[in-house]
Amino acid sequence: MEYNWKDKVILIAEDMEMNFVLLKKTLQQTKANIIRAKNGKEMLDIVKSDRHVDIVLLDMGMPVMDGYEATKLLRNEGFDVPIIAQTAFALDNEKERVLQAGCNDYVEKPIKKEVLFEKINKLIR
Repeated sequence: MEYNWKDKVILIAEDMEMNFVLLKKTLQQTKANIIRAKNGKEMLDIVKSDRHVDIVLLDMGMPVMDGYEATKLLRNEGFDVPIIAQTAFALDNEKERVLQAGCNDYVEKPIKKEVLFEKINKLIR
């Protein structure tokens, strides 16, 4: 399936350069506008600013502020931007933990492109 999100803004919150580059390259074919936050605090600042964000791909294990805390703060302030958590930990309770934090969905690293695209397409406005 081909996705065209040329009018959409995807915020990738990822501290690891290689992971960000891989996600950005994967998403290029969708023509989405890609922006980056290097930690949870930057993600919060971007979403809370006047800048429009359609969806956040959020690494849960980042420095300064992790994805769990950032998501909880965002939700407590009334922001409802869709968030897809990404984590390398495939623990049994991990999906439940990210959903309880306020994320809309969850993908495991390494991320499968088809799975990610389907989840984004389901949530993107």
